[in-house]
Amino acid sequence: MTKLKIDILTIFPGMFKAVLCESMIKLAQNRNIVSINVHNLREWTKDKHKTVDDRPFGGGVGMIMKIEPIYYALKQLKTKHSKVILLSAKGKQFDQDLAWKLSKEKHLIFICPHYEGVDQRVVDHLTDYELSIGPYILTGGELPAMVICDAIIRLIPGVVGKKESLEMESFSNITVNGKCHKVLEYPQYTQPAIFKTEEGETWKVPEILLSGNHERIKLWKIANSKIIDK
Repeated sequence: MTKLKIDILTIFPGMFKAVLCESMIKLAQNRNIVSINVHNLREWTKDKHKTVDDRPFGGGVGMIMKIEPIYYALKQLKTKHSKVILLSAKGKQFDQDLAWKLSKEKHLIFICPHYEGVDQRVVDHLTDYELSIGPYILTGGELPAMVICDAIIRLIPGVVGKKESLEMESFSNITVNGKCHKVLEYPQYTQPAIFKTEEGETWKVPEILLSGNHERIKLWKIANSKIIDK
């Protein structure tokens, strides 16, 4: 049984093909852990031109996405288990804690705006979350939707091979000196243990990581994780 269903409303459905058909997201779909459907919002317009935007009341630069197609799309797609997410530069900034929370939902619907945004009534009456991925402006909500989907899907059990790999990564919570802190992950290294550059420099892996002493290595990892919630 699928653990998470995702529906995405956009006027540029072609933007999602590469991202949703590669890497962990493809794996999650193949394992029937996640189902993802990308919908063209114009399917829910009522006029022959399939209009999704219009000029703002009161004047202003640019066009505003209309409420009607979004309303009718949600009427068709939404269930009692759905959470509706509007991507918006004005929204709350998405973070790892929210990624964990959303990864436990059954159905997510993403609305990807364009132009100058959406009719405010979409925010006021139709959405559960208004989210941003950072303090900057993008041309639309498609890229943020992909980013958030990626962050959420990798947290669902069965997607990432080892559960332990999610427990001590950046933005996770670990206990340091008896207190729980959010951290950035410690430095990591792999072969070769000694790397010699063409300029004659020698770059070595910290000796403790080669020691085989698991307790000392664990303490080193904690000591070299950067606390970010002081």
